[in-house]
Amino acid sequence: MEGNDMYKLEVKISQDKLTAEIILHTDAKQISIEEQEIRDALQRNGVTYGIIESAIRQLCDNPNLFVNQPVEVAVGIPPIDGTDARIEYTFLENMSDQVRPKELEDGRVDYYTVTTIANVTKGQLLAQKIPAQPGTPGMAVTGEPIAPRQGKEVVIKPGKNVLLNQDRTLLYAAIDGQVSFTDHEKVNVFPVYEVKGDVDFGVGNIDFVGTVVIRGSVPTGFRIKASGDIRVLGSVEGAELEAGGSVEIKNGIVAQDKGHVIAGMNVITSFIQNGNVTAGRDVLVSQSIMFSHVRAGRDVMCNGAKGIIIGGTIQAGERIVARVIGNSNATPTALEVGVKPELRAEMAEITKELQNIHENLRKTDQGLSVLDQILQTTGELSQEKKILQLKLTNTRLILDKELKRLEQRRKEVEEQLAGESPAVVDVYSMMYPGIKLVFGRLVRFINQEMSRTRFMVLDGEIRTATLL
Repeated sequence: MEGNDMYKLEVKISQDKLTAEIILHTDAKQISIEEQEIRDALQRNGVTYGIIESAIRQLCDNPNLFVNQPVEVAVGIPPIDGTDARIEYTFLENMSDQVRPKELEDGRVDYYTVTTIANVTKGQLLAQKIPAQPGTPGMAVTGEPIAPRQGKEVVIKPGKNVLLNQDRTLLYAAIDGQVSFTDHEKVNVFPVYEVKGDVDFGVGNIDFVGTVVIRGSVPTGFRIKASGDIRVLGSVEGAELEAGGSVEIKNGIVAQDKGHVIAGMNVITSFIQNGNVTAGRDVLVSQSIMFSHVRAGRDVMCNGAKGIIIGGTIQAGERIVARVIGNSNATPTALEVGVKPELRAEMAEITKELQNIHENLRKTDQGLSVLDQILQTTGELSQEKKILQLKLTNTRLILDKELKRLEQRRKEVEEQLAGESPAVVDVYSMMYPGIKLVFGRLVRFINQEMSRTRFMVLDGEIRTATLL
């Protein structure tokens, strides 16, 4: 606070140092202020840049109009943040523009276009990295530069049958085939195994390093395993389907509490009845989920024209969305959101493995050190010790390679856990009594009908908000 017996001048600088204000404090009815007094006050408080001359003149011309009111007298230049690097998947340009579910004119959502598989040829460009762009520094009212947020980097993740250029910015197909995203957004090109009709005893179980297309249905008791995607144009009964990529079932799952469907990425189908479904990313259902156990690393979406969930347990890392949840009979239904148990379990396992590798590396280095001392002392090693030295050296190379792999995976898991979004449950029409909501350790039982409601955690409690 600066001034004289008639008045005081208070200079306030915003926390981000992008604005400065001056406040005139006085009890006098008439006062006079010189411009230089204001400039001196700003100077003494370190305000040297972006000074608004017109504001100073206005304050000096009519000081009594601004008593005890902040007057903005300096404005800095905000920094311009850098742009994040991104990956453009060029093979998608040849598809029918479908990367997300398409909303139809009548409001329904067409989920079947989400995992449309792209045909590619050997040597075709699949993805390219667009580099991050640096930001532009700003300037504080104190004359200091303000550093911008720099753009984040991304990494193209190659899978099977693809090639990266030397600077890891371009990804090409190494074979003719179909593109599939698998765990952790890896891009693969797989050959295709196609069954013209239903899976039967003439076809048998399928275990294929690629993508499997079934043009019919899969009955109870059969097993299909694919490194890429599995596409079934008919229905799936109590069978076992496991895909590194996505599983797409056009006519739904009627499992009778038998078998399972597991996908590294998405599961897309019209309905699930008495099924056991697990997806690394999303479960997208257009009609209904009935008396089933469904798990998704990210979202469970059942908000098509019917979009109903009744009975069973639905678990999602981030969101559960449906039009109707439960029924008028108060059928018990459990909805659990906001945790990623698979990732947390994997992190614990990685930590344990890393501890074992570090211990084995310590023992290996200790053994090599002893052999090196013997060599320095005697000038040579016996044949037996030479063999031991070779084995230990080879062991160290293997351990070092595994160490780098696990550290990279730990970093990926940490990023995924750090990026967890606030969990929500959205019901766009009606939620009936009988529903158990679980947000981590918080539990809420629904004992009355609730329409168009979002459930989320605020201030340590499960709260609600009305959906528009």
